[in-house]
Amino acid sequence: MTAPPRILFTRRWPGDAADRLRADGFSVDVQAEPRTLAEAELAERARGAFALVTTVEDAVTAAVLEAAGPALRVVAQAGAGYDNVNLAAARARGVWVTNAPGALTEATADFAFALLLAVARRLPEAERTVREGRWTGWHPDGLLGLELHGATVGVVGLGKIGAAFARRCEGFGMDVLYWSRAPKPEAEARGWRSSDLDDLLARADAVSLHVALTDETRGLLDRRRLGLMRPGAILVNTARGGVVDQDALVEALQSGRLGGAGLDVTEPEPLPPHHPLLACPGALVTPHIASATAVTRSRLAAVAAENVRAVAEGRRPPNAVAGPDA
Repeated sequence: MTAPPRILFTRRWPGDAADRLRADGFSVDVQAEPRTLAEAELAERARGAFALVTTVEDAVTAAVLEAAGPALRVVAQAGAGYDNVNLAAARARGVWVTNAPGALTEATADFAFALLLAVARRLPEAERTVREGRWTGWHPDGLLGLELHGATVGVVGLGKIGAAFARRCEGFGMDVLYWSRAPKPEAEARGWRSSDLDDLLARADAVSLHVALTDETRGLLDRRRLGLMRPGAILVNTARGGVVDQDALVEALQSGRLGGAGLDVTEPEPLPPHHPLLACPGALVTPHIASATAVTRSRLAAVAAENVRAVAEGRRPPNAVAGPDA
């Protein structure tokens, strides 16, 4: 009797995606501990698996793919980004790599805007002032922040999440500049203005990053480009930590030249407890939780499961980013 195809979930997810796959006849192995598997451990757990359902923290290297063996047919990333997967090695082995575009769009856009609001109005600093007993009363010049209404926001990367973030800014009466590698006529129809990246950085009161991490975008906001940003401007990053030169960002925040930064992603993740970024004035660093709603996290797992199911049924997975013909 042939054993059912085995699927390794590298995390336990909200929702019933794993149970539904079991009901479809798959053998489902869930890594239940809330930790990242080291490369050697992931390679061992992947042996003989038909599918890996992975997260951004899982290093799906050539060694992991080789260890999995010929049974492996799909790496289903439960997220939009897939820079943690060695695409060339997957293609060479005829393994599909899929992602979950759109599943986390609205939650991530909400969170990016929450970071912008929090940093602009100095909410973490204000909360600590009260909590630590340092609030002495109301003062006209106390904790003055950036007024977003009428401000100019620069959106770097106008894909699904970038556009959703821009719509939220539009609702606050902000002027939207955007930088994108591809023309966006629908953006122009909304009154959003395309801009060269350097010009966008020089004109925006706040900049939000929404690009994938690739060889081209690693260090996109380097020391020179951070230096172009307006004095007092705010940077928001819910994309990938590697898009920003983190050392240069620390310098810009420590000097007071930038007004603040809201970062849901860093490099590395997690940051060491005494990393200088955590002590920077105006820095709000959160633990990669932009997609952390029950609805969105359940949807991510469900999309990954559907990609696995499609491969098992001999269909092209709906969200393929690499594979035998991608």
